[in-house]
This record gives sequence, structure tokens and C-alpha cells, in this order.
Amino acid sequence: MSIELNHTIVYAEDKWASAEFLAGLLGLGTSTFGPFVQITTANGVGLDYATAPKGRITPQHYAFLVSDEEFDAAFDRIKAQGLTYWADPHHRREGEINRNDGGRGVYFLDPSGHNLELITVPYGGWPT
Repeated sequence: MSIELNHTIVYAEDKWASAEFLAGLLGLGTSTFGPFVQITTANGVGLDYATAPKGRITPQHYAFLVSDEEFDAAFDRIKAQGLTYWADPHHRREGEINRNDGGRGVYFLDPSGHNLELITVPYGGWPT
């Protein structure tokens, strides 16, 4: 059996607000599983949102590989919501996207301060 990431828990100040924020930007749905609000990606990885006490969240980074069409739709939603976005993970190039590895990428924050990234080409490019 090959090893795959199945799910991870994402702590949020409000699990519903954070899960619905990301699901809305990516055009995905949410479901509940026990105490979690879950988003499942196309490759089956679950993001299980859990509410944590305010001030107890350590911001994490979550990157999503998306098609060009999905990038366009999500980026339109980012701009329509007036979200601040950056071309780089250190948030130095505000209001820009990057064109790393021949694709496009953008960084933005979720309601709990997690650094989210959309990319259309994986790091290092597509295998030749």
C-alpha cells in the first residue's frame, strides 16, 4: 500500500466560518463528521475543522493544487471579497500573483490567520 495523507485537523476560532470560507473560495462543499466540519479535496484528503479557544491557534500553511479554471474562479472570489493577497509566502508582494514553475500562485489568509496558497503547477514543475 502506498502512503497517502488521509486527513488533518485544522484548528479555527470558528470551525464553521473557516470551513465555509475555504469551501466557498474553492467551490467545494462541507460536511460534518463527529465534532468536525470537513472539506474533502479531489484526491480524498480531508480538512477537519475544529474550534479551538481564541488565541490558542498557531497559524499553519495549506497549499492547494488547482486547475487554471479553478484558480481563475477562486481568484475572482478572493478579489470580489476584497481579501488581501500576495505573490509570496512572506507577504511582501501584496496585490500580485506569482508565476513560479510556469504556473500561477497566490497566498491569502483565512479567518483564523492560516496562510492559504493556490498553485496551478506543483513546486518544481510538472514531471517531464
